[in-house]
Amino acid sequence: MNQMQGQPILVLPEGTLRTKGKSAQENNIAAAKAVADILRTTLGPKGMDKMLVDGMGDIVITNDGVTILDEMEIEHPSAKMMVEIAKTQNEEVGDGTTTAVVIAGELLRKASELLDQNVHPTVIIRGYNLAKERALEILDKISTPINMSETEKLKKIAITSMSGKSAASGYGVKLADLVVNAIKQVAEKDNGKYIIDIENIKREKKHGGSSEDTELIRGLVIDKEVVHPGMPKRIDNAKIALLDAALEVKSTETDAKIQITSPEQMQSFLEQEEQMLKKMVEKVIASGANVLFSQKGIDDIAQHYLAKKGILSARRIKKSDMEKLSKATGAKIITNIDDLTKSDLGYAKKVEERKISDERMIFIRDCKNPKAVTILVRGGTEHVVDEVDRAIEDAIGSVSSAIELGKIVPGGGAPEIEVAKELRKYAEGFSGREQLAINAFADALEVVPRSLAENAGLDPIDTLVTLRADHEKKKINNGVNIFKSGTIDMISQGVIEPLKIKTQALKSAADAAEMILKIDDIVSAAKLSKPESQQSGMGMPPGY
Repeated sequence: MNQMQGQPILVLPEGTLRTKGKSAQENNIAAAKAVADILRTTLGPKGMDKMLVDGMGDIVITNDGVTILDEMEIEHPSAKMMVEIAKTQNEEVGDGTTTAVVIAGELLRKASELLDQNVHPTVIIRGYNLAKERALEILDKISTPINMSETEKLKKIAITSMSGKSAASGYGVKLADLVVNAIKQVAEKDNGKYIIDIENIKREKKHGGSSEDTELIRGLVIDKEVVHPGMPKRIDNAKIALLDAALEVKSTETDAKIQITSPEQMQSFLEQEEQMLKKMVEKVIASGANVLFSQKGIDDIAQHYLAKKGILSARRIKKSDMEKLSKATGAKIITNIDDLTKSDLGYAKKVEERKISDERMIFIRDCKNPKAVTILVRGGTEHVVDEVDRAIEDAIGSVSSAIELGKIVPGGGAPEIEVAKELRKYAEGFSGREQLAINAFADALEVVPRSLAENAGLDPIDTLVTLRADHEKKKINNGVNIFKSGTIDMISQGVIEPLKIKTQALKSAADAAEMILKIDDIVSAAKLSKPESQQSGMGMPPGY
């Protein structure tokens, strides 16, 4: 042992950097706050947009939280955790990504102030956990029920969700109407509860026209064209066959050699092949189908026979589209053409090929009771179409969340102010340092109304003071009046949000903040792909 004295013991490989204790915490918190600050200015109907330009020069203009974080090339590990918050929120609810990230950033900002006062991270985490559980109880208490029949309220939820998207702002009422009708169409009741699979609402984007031309098709739009020029381009009262098999002569599974020694044999071989294809087409005709969608190929000869019989056909349809076609039309997907019968066919009032923005597409319209529908999203430019599509996606997520959970809260920062007020009262019951953490959690929640006021050009301090006073007077629905300054009853203004958005945002934000606070040691290995001369900061990711 004596021989080892004074010699450094190398545990980690050369080129590795280790950051410990307060430095590690400060680095992580600073990175997470930087991400939250990027999104803060996009919050609310008056939020600003971000222009994101990638290495290829492609541009995305949006104020959608998850899209911004997705498009940005974030390197810092803690900042990546903030991206995970947005992704989780988007997957679980479909909206509220910006709110979740902004709250997480503010929780870490307040935690940083407590760390400076020598409050241990474990104490802060314990306080945050207590505050989170209490906040979820308060949110549930102030929520009000909603059901599928309250169409007007559901439309207001959709409008609230889309209000921040500038491209959709002028058409909010129409788009909300489409979203609510689409959700009502695909919703299915199970044990008294509505189940909504938003995958059954297909969104097809095509630039051209204006956002007002966006329409709901009670059926499907397929980005394919009719396979043969001799086929009809429109079929009324369509009887639709869905085939997951090729209308082609199959090659043998094993290597085979056919020896043809005369022209007559060649002719006989070709005629036999044609007869096989003809028999396949006859089976389609015998079923009574006048529209055929195949997931696989359709041979040129088969196309000719189908065209002669006036059957509209399309081939190589995506599997996901075939499944949606089945749900929309009621047709069964058949894997063997010999099994095709009249009972397997689906129905649509009209199937037609239309040219939209220089591309031909097939519209399957007015199905009887479609459990899959399409929203055809239109707009003047590709950027506008993309932003309208994001607005519709958020609205679908919001409305479906409201129906599934069956509870709503006012928007405009009202629930955050109410929860903050109740948490401060709750904190009085604690004598230890947890009280500081609970109060910090309450202060952090007020970032939502404060950001709404700032983004609308209002005085955030005056707005917060007025809001606090209103909520002390039991005006729990009062939020930020971004159009005329001051406060206003959000429910009366139709500013409504699903409870699930708020609860999921709180859970995601608190969990991420706790995880980042628990880190007190960062070991960063050098990147092997670069030579040592190019490794900046001994392999630490940018931002350290």
